Amino acid sequence: MSDVPSLIALIPRLRRYARALVGERAAADDLVQDTLERAWSKLHLYRHGTDLRAWLFTVMHNVHVNQVRAARPTSPLDDEMPELAQRAVQGDALLVRDLERALAVLPAAQREVLLLVALEDLSYDETARTLGIPIGTVMSRLARAREKVRILMHGKGGSKLQVVK
Repeated sequence: MSDVPSLIALIPRLRRYARALVGERAAADDLVQDTLERAWSKLHLYRHGTDLRAWLFTVMHNVHVNQVRAARPTSPLDDEMPELAQRAVQGDALLVRDLERALAVLPAAQREVLLLVALEDLSYDETARTLGIPIGTVMSRLARAREKVRILMHGKGGSKLQVVK
């Protein structure tokens, strides 16, 4: 068969590609062997005049995908339910510290409105009556307070502002 010398000449390239796919020398050699076995049995499907190297790499890729799929563990979910992911809490203390510092920097009027609305869950109307100020003033102070806290907590343009007490 005229394709045999060409096929043999491509073995070093197949080994290099296999090594890149699987990372381990022994597994790469096994993949090359499986690829050559499959290519030999399917050589009648190769169209003469096309790139044999590309065809062999396609065969190798398909063999590799089949091996990965076959090696994938298949366990029914009924046997053991996976543990639900939980949010990491290591940074919570830092966030609370940063929030306390940001609140301390706010003017007293803005801090009062922000705490009544956000922490005490009062409506704008209830906050206005509590502080004896117009509702528009509540909304204005709240907007300025939120923006300032946002800047202090997250920074503007990606850099976090340092709050010094």
